[in-house]
Amino acid sequence: MTLKSDEAVRITVPELIRLNQAAASLPHWPPTVIRAQQSGNYLCTFKGRGMEFDEVRPYQPGDDARHIDWRVTARTSKVHTKLFHEERERPVFLWVDYRSPMFFATRGVFKSVFAARAACLLAWSANQRQDRVGGLIFSDKIHHEFKPQRGKGQILHFIKQLVEMRPEKFPEKQMASAALARLRHVVRPGSLIFLVSDFRYFDAKAESHFIQLARHNSIIMLFISDPLESQLPPAGHYRLSNGKQEMTLNTADQQRAISYQQRFKQHQADLQKLANQHQCLLLSATTLDDPLKILQRGLGLF
Repeated sequence: MTLKSDEAVRITVPELIRLNQAAASLPHWPPTVIRAQQSGNYLCTFKGRGMEFDEVRPYQPGDDARHIDWRVTARTSKVHTKLFHEERERPVFLWVDYRSPMFFATRGVFKSVFAARAACLLAWSANQRQDRVGGLIFSDKIHHEFKPQRGKGQILHFIKQLVEMRPEKFPEKQMASAALARLRHVVRPGSLIFLVSDFRYFDAKAESHFIQLARHNSIIMLFISDPLESQLPPAGHYRLSNGKQEMTLNTADQQRAISYQQRFKQHQADLQKLANQHQCLLLSATTLDDPLKILQRGLGLF
């Protein structure tokens, strides 16, 4: 289970810049309707574009009570409501998981390498449509935020952080939740959010943040896994190492192999259920897949 190429375990700035050309083949988003994978006739529609505050005026019959400006109402003793106008574009946010479990693969490329390439394809595609691109890249200990901006310079800065960011030594189970919580603070309603991760340690707190984000934004989840995570290799003894420690894995126990496979299927099913319940799209990929083809198929270009 050895990776043959240096490109399978790390990314470079020139490589990610070259993805600008390939990104032109991605379909335009958001389509009117997206059909969620593995969900029969379930349809998930994208939510409206972001709304930007315009002015405050006295309340009129038929106005949305949720938009009442309580501060102005209290100051004037007359009910006032906020008016909004529609933004011209939908900001695109890229939430990229760089925790230590992402720096792993038995075949193909590291999950982190797949994630970086997929995120860059999406970033370049958004840039070609003159959308503002923002993002959040997070490891087990730190994160880097990017406020939505237009232009090639923003994408190059994003690429630089992807290349320079390194994995931490020890996994931090709470970091996914913390990164989603931070995303809630920087994302404006009406945004299009791509979550690129293996969604490991996606606990109840992380799910709660996800639900809050999904209420006012459109979310596409890109779930990345290695073939070994879905199914153990044939019966035998396998030596594993993280570079410092070694262990032997015995896959001859059939019951253990079945249980192992069921845990992965349940994890995938839980993600699909979460996506379906909140009108989001879940795309699944393995480290053997081509990120461009996965995004082309998943976003509607067959």
